[in-house]
Amino acid sequence: MWPLYAAGFTTAFGAHGIAANLGAHTKGAVTSLLVLGGLLALYDGAEVLLKPVFGTLADRIGARPVLLGGLAAFAAASALYVVADSPGWLWAARFGQGAAASAFSPSASALVARLNPAAKLGRAFGSYGFYKSIGYTLGPLLGGVLVWVGGLRLLFTVLAVLGVAVAVWAALAVPAVAPLPRARQTVLDLARRLADPVFLAPTAALAAATAALSVGVGFLPVSGRASGLGTVATGAAVSVLAGCAAVVQPRAGRALDEGRLTTRSGLAVGLLVTAAGLACAMLPGLTGILVAAAVIGVGTGLITPLGFAALAANTPAERLGQTMGAAELGRELGDAGGPLLVAAVASLTTLTYGFGALAVLIGLGAVIALAHWRSGG
Repeated sequence: MWPLYAAGFTTAFGAHGIAANLGAHTKGAVTSLLVLGGLLALYDGAEVLLKPVFGTLADRIGARPVLLGGLAAFAAASALYVVADSPGWLWAARFGQGAAASAFSPSASALVARLNPAAKLGRAFGSYGFYKSIGYTLGPLLGGVLVWVGGLRLLFTVLAVLGVAVAVWAALAVPAVAPLPRARQTVLDLARRLADPVFLAPTAALAAATAALSVGVGFLPVSGRASGLGTVATGAAVSVLAGCAAVVQPRAGRALDEGRLTTRSGLAVGLLVTAAGLACAMLPGLTGILVAAAVIGVGTGLITPLGFAALAANTPAERLGQTMGAAELGRELGDAGGPLLVAAVASLTTLTYGFGALAVLIGLGAVIALAHWRSGG
């Protein structure tokens, strides 16, 4: 399992480590906010397009080859910028990293499900989510140090070495898991399966959690600066959010495995807590920002392992890659949709109402989930 956890760390560290340092340390490549936005969107755009494709490929040829190929491609894309070091190749390297992560991220999730019995899925996905959260936390911090010491090329060098190391580790330690026989599936069959509440409810919860996480990371510092807070305080808020999510995920998974928590009730409560955290972000000053960060972190940390465990438990083993790829696509849409919603509302009113709009939307989801759970549906 450890190489799979390392793969989760790699995609999170690579995504946030570079994104957090593009604007401040690439003057020749980032000539405007529009260019910066394009570079930031390139990684996620590649994932939105390719994760379902690679998830289906993992079902067809086996998740392990796709995992190893994705990690190797991630290392190669990172090395591309190290060698070329030009603005044009930065775009190519960033897209290559996103495409590679589209291969090894859903494959790692599928292997987590295949290599663990149903009774331990919560704990397994809780640990996997923990190490991804560590990657999200260390990415901006350690990435900033590396860029300060040796520029963006040093950060890409570290990512290339990390990709090779994790690929070799996975090749030595992760067992081969043969693809299972699959019944023929039409496009209509796929649409029905993805529209089934068994898939749709956990995926919607995961998308909501990712939307809240993205909004917290992106907009809580903006709210802090508007309140006169410095970069240290706003950076601490982001770290609190990621840290709380990292701490909660293994505990939520363990509670699920031990029967102290169900996926239905856990997802509903997680959505409610996440909405409460966004509501706290409407409060002024450092206290409101830190409380919001902590509560959002707890809510998203509760949702993530339960959502993936529910998907794994209710998906035929031969379709795990496809399901995880589609679920990751849902998360990416939440990652983009949450900030867009908050920004749109904030542009018409204020950022406070932007937080409130997303809180209401996620809160409605929590109410629907609670009502569905209590009715036994």
